[in-house]
Amino acid sequence: MIDFSLTDDSRLLVETVRRFVEAEVQPLEEATEHDARIPPEELKRVKTKAQELGLFAMNMPEDVGGGGLSCVDHCLVEEEFGKTSDALIRRVFGQVYPMLLACKDEQRGKYLLPTVRGEKICAMAITEPGAGSDAASISTTADLDGDEWVLSGTKHFISDGDIADYVIVMALTDKEKRARGGITLFLVDKDTPGFKVARNQPMMGHRGYGHAELVFDNCRIPASAVLGEVGNGFKLIMKSVLEIRLAHIGARAVGMATRALELMRKYAGERKQFGQPIGEFQMVQKLIADSAIEIFGVKMMVLNAAWEIDQGMEPRDKVSMIKVAASEMQGRVVDRAIQVFGGMGFTKEMPLERMYRDARVTRIYDGTSEIHRMLIARSTIKNGLTL
Repeated sequence: MIDFSLTDDSRLLVETVRRFVEAEVQPLEEATEHDARIPPEELKRVKTKAQELGLFAMNMPEDVGGGGLSCVDHCLVEEEFGKTSDALIRRVFGQVYPMLLACKDEQRGKYLLPTVRGEKICAMAITEPGAGSDAASISTTADLDGDEWVLSGTKHFISDGDIADYVIVMALTDKEKRARGGITLFLVDKDTPGFKVARNQPMMGHRGYGHAELVFDNCRIPASAVLGEVGNGFKLIMKSVLEIRLAHIGARAVGMATRALELMRKYAGERKQFGQPIGEFQMVQKLIADSAIEIFGVKMMVLNAAWEIDQGMEPRDKVSMIKVAASEMQGRVVDRAIQVFGGMGFTKEMPLERMYRDARVTRIYDGTSEIHRMLIARSTIKNGLTL
């Protein structure tokens, strides 16, 4: 028999995060969306409270000060995070990239540990104007000159790039090898000469944090700035990206869609037309039923892949499937919720308008739906469907 029940600890964790998001974080959404920034004093208060409850950097191991969650518990928590905005998730609960665990020696004290404690903000600089889903085609270079590396290139769409204390930069160190040993990750401090934030790029959604264009103009960094090993950067990214995609896209999509479904469920019972609640109309029932079915399906996919990761497996095909299914599902569910609300759903008085815009980008970043479908098809053709 397969046991799908949660442990008491997991259930308590989920309930704690759910209450915290609803009571402390969601009330900040309107101001964050309106001003495109989180109210500083409120952020300080809520972040401190999250840290006191042990809700900060929960994806990181306990031995570096994180929550030490399993992948399953991490996804359950991220599902609750998905019920608020991405900006608030980043600032209140911490955006700590797992590749930072490759920090060695003095890097741990300078970068890893302060980031886990919430004292420093890190940005991840991979995407370039000519390299999006095909990360291996980057053109940013790093050339060794004596005991220094010289970085040259441009990155864009870099979340938190405008405020980050340091950036993890992916660069070519061997143009011939590229993804097969020619890409390296570097830790670059914001005040390094030759490194500048060129501009912030306004976005359709995800207000409240920056999406920056970063320029490296003969930016000199010490040999000690290498994260991991020279030439191992692409492999390090791919190792980390499984859980990032699964939790940040898959689980959060389930959370956003669940919140949208709850909003339309309540409204369908309250709003009356032609003398009865609109939830009595079969077409409205279809919108609700289809949403419930899709949410359940994606949630089971997420938890299955998370369990496999906890068992030491690397379910790459499944995570690609989840990336596509989750990102497209949340868009459909939020769209249905707006339809149920009618004109009110289209107003900025409802969170659905923000959720609609925020959901759209998940079909693009971390590999477009088209790219992941191509990967799934290639693997299926080669190996058959392995579930």
